[in-house]
Amino acid sequence: MNILVFQHLDVEHPGVFRDFWKKAGHDVHTVHFNRDDAIPPLQDFDLLVVLGGPMDVWETEQNPWLVREMSAIRTWVRDLGKPYFGICLGHQLLAQALGGHVGLMKEPEVGLATIHLTEEGQHDPLFSKAPHEMEIFQWHGAEVQTLPEGAVILAANAACPVQAMRVGPHAWGLQYHVEMTDTTVAEWSAIPEYKASMEKALGVERAAGLESTLAPLLPGFNAMAHSLNESLFARLPPNS
Repeated sequence: MNILVFQHLDVEHPGVFRDFWKKAGHDVHTVHFNRDDAIPPLQDFDLLVVLGGPMDVWETEQNPWLVREMSAIRTWVRDLGKPYFGICLGHQLLAQALGGHVGLMKEPEVGLATIHLTEEGQHDPLFSKAPHEMEIFQWHGAEVQTLPEGAVILAANAACPVQAMRVGPHAWGLQYHVEMTDTTVAEWSAIPEYKASMEKALGVERAAGLESTLAPLLPGFNAMAHSLNESLFARLPPNS
């Protein structure tokens, strides 16, 4: 399997998914947009995974590569019809690239939160083994406010009505994070934009304790990521 990863920040990498892919023997090519990498020929890959980042989808003047990234996402999903998996910014880019709209939330959502699967989510192949209510990890200040054509909401909560979505039969986006490792909070806290949103959402004291709060929950989050990964690859064409 040839996996193409779109990455926007060195510390916001595939996390625990790297372990799954390495064990399975998949080949991974990463485009680092923060280093202005070129996008390779899309037809050479079987799965596109798009990760998070501190920028917003509309900040194209500050990050001009967002234009070619969204163009590539549009080609990948609409024209090539290949499987897509986006996390956080990758979820928002999927919506924006395909004609939806992403905007700022009233308040950032950072830390632990509870989400609920919708009726569509309960029957979606990626969530077939998931409980209908899940505790998840968040770190975002923007949200999908208008779905692109062909999209359905798979998970939601009161703070953010589009926590997970599927566009067509093969493109999934998660607003929340499932890729965390034991270094994630420390690495992300070193990013000024992330630290500011964390302290605004949680307060300085709770923000300082987020790493220790998350630590005992990591095995469960890693199990969630493993289940999603297995379900995703089960949906890929057998000749991939």
